[in-house]
Amino acid sequence: MDYAKEVEKIVAFIRKYYKDNNLEGAVLGISGGKDSAVVAALLVRALGKDKVIGLTLPCHSKKEDMVDAKMLSDYYGFKLYNIDLTDTFDLFKNAVLKVTDFKKDNYKNSDINTKPRLRMMSCYYMAALLSSVNEKGYLVVGTSNKSELYVGYFTKGGDSVHDIAPIADFTVSEVIKLGEVLNVPKQVLYKTPSDGLSDLSDEDKLGVTYDDIERYINNPENVSNEVREKIAKLHHGSSHKFKIPTYKRDTKCE
Repeated sequence: MDYAKEVEKIVAFIRKYYKDNNLEGAVLGISGGKDSAVVAALLVRALGKDKVIGLTLPCHSKKEDMVDAKMLSDYYGFKLYNIDLTDTFDLFKNAVLKVTDFKKDNYKNSDINTKPRLRMMSCYYMAALLSSVNEKGYLVVGTSNKSELYVGYFTKGGDSVHDIAPIADFTVSEVIKLGEVLNVPKQVLYKTPSDGLSDLSDEDKLGVTYDDIERYINNPENVSNEVREKIAKLHHGSSHKFKIPTYKRDTKCE
């Protein structure tokens, strides 16, 4: 793949969609990781730095992620707002604890998934606000890559929600190649992938590596039986995240 040409194709794709739909700007969460960095760089190239708004949305988060996010906004020149969601999350969690009494570990998964949902709500709030201020549409831009999507490594109603997806058809290694063309700072581009919500890396949580996922996507026979079974289980187990079963009534009986 010629990644320089691919960058230009993605930029052209973004520009065309914005022109065809009479849109103005973009809002995205800046996590301090490679995916949001690559997407931000693509948006700056496609729309101009003044049309790109980044959000840092800490919620019991790692401080170094915010430092990297600020470095990226300075590097590419887009505006960055910090909306701290820690108190909002705590207020909600305390309201839940007032009416429930389960074991502490039972809350862990709900806690982790609530954070990206609060973050996406914040992105849409800001997009609607900027659309009103500028009297022209701002979109929320997705930052998920193909490897994550394939195994369902995202939160339904959280980072799965967006209006346009520039890198969803690129695996992790391919996103890195795009980032190299876009001159994404190395400390971000090669950072160990993490959701910033737990003390584990993405690969620790998944139980497989992104290299294995990419090899599996290209040809399942490229990985061991054990890895193949794990990836297949992740893929099929997350199918509910991609489609909502909808009952269709039989109108012929009416």
